[in-house]
Amino acid sequence: MSDILTLTGLTRNFGGLTAVANVDLTLGEGELVGLIGPNGAGKTTVFNLLTGVYPPSEGTIEFVSGGTTRQLGGMKPHAICAAGVGRTFQNIRLFRNLSVLDNVMIALQQGLRYGLLASFLHTPGQHRLERQIRAESHELLEIMKLEAKADELAQNLSYGEQRRLEIARAMATRPTLLLLDEPAAGMNPAETAQLTELIFWLRRNFNLTILLIEHDMSLVMSICERIYVLDHGLVIASGTPDEVRSDPRVIEAYLGEEGDDV
Repeated sequence: MSDILTLTGLTRNFGGLTAVANVDLTLGEGELVGLIGPNGAGKTTVFNLLTGVYPPSEGTIEFVSGGTTRQLGGMKPHAICAAGVGRTFQNIRLFRNLSVLDNVMIALQQGLRYGLLASFLHTPGQHRLERQIRAESHELLEIMKLEAKADELAQNLSYGEQRRLEIARAMATRPTLLLLDEPAAGMNPAETAQLTELIFWLRRNFNLTILLIEHDMSLVMSICERIYVLDHGLVIASGTPDEVRSDPRVIEAYLGEEGDDV
């Protein structure tokens, strides 16, 4: 199994504050890996570095997709997305006043561009492309069990449905690496169980590599093959769920003295 993502010495400073310090992390192709830690540990900062929201202060981000190796540090978010990195956000960022279908179609259009002249002249090629975008958007909504809500406004969906719609939008960018930032946040146990099945299904059927931030330890321990633990911007532990579960540094920093949440 070859590595698809390699972080080496990844560091991000904000003035005198170091949010992420010398993070080394690898993801093998097809892996499902967790990134956990207390609030403020630097997890979302890592995602923001991976997706070009912030440039690294130090260190490198090497990403391999389609046989091409890219250094993501310093690239613009749209270029990183086009290279094959998709993400969701901890705080849901839907177009709330647009329909569920339009939310997905907008994401798909980023990768299926037609010329300015074609858009003005409404050429046959443009019409074919629009039909393709609409059909693929409906397919994604069906996968996410949102097809019946295609014409609803995004703001009218339940919280769990909005989470699934955000994953649909990320999938519409055709990623090979999918970053999920607390996808189970705010979900009830039944919704979390459905999400777990969905993540497994997406990885298998779309040949995805997935990096997951999550506070629900039962989900993390059941779904992730390996886990990295951040505390104050530092990786304090990594390994299999069983190894992380029993690591004294993790128990002290995050899981509680008795490990009740594991």
